[in-house]
Amino acid sequence: MLSELTANAVADARARETVRSLAEVQAAAKARPPALDALALLAPGERVKVIAEIKRSSPSRGALAQIADPASLARSYELGGASAISVLTEGRKFGGSLADLEAVREAVALPVLRKDFVATAYQVYEARAAGADLVLLIVAALDDETLRELYDLIVSLGMTALVETHSADELDRAAALGAKLIGVNARDLTTFELDRDLFGRLADRFPEGAIRVAESAVLTPDDVAHYRRAGADAVLVGEALVTGDPIANLSAFLAV
Repeated sequence: MLSELTANAVADARARETVRSLAEVQAAAKARPPALDALALLAPGERVKVIAEIKRSSPSRGALAQIADPASLARSYELGGASAISVLTEGRKFGGSLADLEAVREAVALPVLRKDFVATAYQVYEARAAGADLVLLIVAALDDETLRELYDLIVSLGMTALVETHSADELDRAAALGAKLIGVNARDLTTFELDRDLFGRLADRFPEGAIRVAESAVLTPDDVAHYRRAGADAVLVGEALVTGDPIANLSAFLAV
């Protein structure tokens, strides 16, 4: 499933490149104001931080929410106390787009994450051109050379990479990059099975100083508390926020 999602995302990016060249996207990225400092807002503190996600659907759960106005939802997230906003830009399975990211960027003052299956430099440049402050890199989808090239490009553009892992080996690869923001996804993107305890088993392998993000399987305050006890500095939450009252749910999560 991960290989298919990544291949499709790359194919879609290549199609966009026939309309908007790499040089045009690079120029648009350069013209953007500097990216926001996501690391400062997600740094460890007395309370858990929340990366609130705009997510219409997923391969595992199907349709979740219509989200006709992602900018309005993003403003609710900001009002509710989120530290950053994740925008799914993959269109085939998740129903997102770069237009969603651009709308969110204009609506809020928080750092915005482009969450997609990024495997090419073009996708990184178009993320910055759309206003992204962070870009997701999924270790399992990339070989070491590509992972390093994309990570270095993200940093050179002033953005932050959220480096996503699913195993001890992948966490070690993230650490070797010098990544400062590392996530452990409880959902195995090859099988889509969930393991809420995976983060806790890998917590000791995070490099010193890295911000530790728990991803997936966050539906209730108890889930947030579970991750917090295991050492999470931040949690990434999507489904619970788009299917319920975002401000009330954020308040409950942040009270943990």
